[in-house]
Amino acid sequence: MKTVRTPSPNFDARPPGARPELLVLHYTDTNDLAETFGYLLDPAKEVSAHYVVDEDGTVHALVDETMRAWHAGKACWRGMRDVNARSIGIEIQNPGHRCGYRAFADAQIASVARLAREVVARHAIAPRDVLGHSDVAPTRKRDPGELFPWARLAAAGVGVFPQAPTIPPPPGDIARAQEDFARIGYDCPLTGADDDATRAVLAAFQRRYRPALFDGRLDAETRGLIDALLHIIFR
Repeated sequence: MKTVRTPSPNFDARPPGARPELLVLHYTDTNDLAETFGYLLDPAKEVSAHYVVDEDGTVHALVDETMRAWHAGKACWRGMRDVNARSIGIEIQNPGHRCGYRAFADAQIASVARLAREVVARHAIAPRDVLGHSDVAPTRKRDPGELFPWARLAAAGVGVFPQAPTIPPPPGDIARAQEDFARIGYDCPLTGADDDATRAVLAAFQRRYRPALFDGRLDAETRGLIDALLHIIFR
């Protein structure tokens, strides 16, 4: 894994007492690395990340892990609303849905997995807290998207990836699903209604754990995956 120091001016100090508890993965949603750096290295943009992983696997270190990079925006996980203050952010070079989304390169994912293993080990980040941008901001974001190989990352020792039961349970009611999403960490409303915000959380969960279909509907397979993830987290 080749690492290059590419400093960004876009960072500040973490608030007193805040430490990295989350690892948040993004895609860059840009045509190439030059466009990515046009955003992340420009003081006027006020956007950054701790790392960028290029398609050839090169890791660019932009912001020291002791500092707060500006990558998550308005976000929440497990009640933490200043996600930037409590996270490490990794941007993964990819055109994204804006510029022609495509599969991630093998060399790139190998570097992401190795870098992520090092980050979670340094900061004792729990597997449940290895996240996508869409997990912490489901109403706004969809990266790193349905093509990101979360199962491969989990097999490499980073994060979790539940398996749906052979015989899925009945979907159950939306109120229970909302409560379970909140237990997992999502900022999910507890309205008991099948509203837009709940569907956004469902779609984010499905995009990650059932990428073949992320329609935001609570079906039996999704219910089974929720149960399987809860079992992993709370066993």
